[in-house]
Amino acid sequence: MPKFEKHIFICTNERKDGDPRGCCKSRGSEKIREFFKDEVKRRGLKGKVRANAAGCLDHCERGPVVVVYPEGVWYHVENETDAREILDRHIEGGEVEDRLAIYK
Repeated sequence: MPKFEKHIFICTNERKDGDPRGCCKSRGSEKIREFFKDEVKRRGLKGKVRANAAGCLDHCERGPVVVVYPEGVWYHVENETDAREILDRHIEGGEVEDRLAIYK
């Protein structure tokens, strides 16, 4: 089993319609997860970086939420452009993407 340098968790939790906190899934987190997975593969990072679905990360009102380990940086990611910035700057560049960071 490979030891990953970075692990990207994308919340794909779904809450019932009408929940006041909302949910990441209804805000497009599945599409964002697929983009991260595809880009990790396309960039030749498979085996070094793992992107996968996570259950509730308990920041529903800020969703879609992504957290990158081992740094423990939390991001609000709305679309593929945001995901691409995280991949470029944080995953490949080693720097936190401040514009999207919730916690760093």
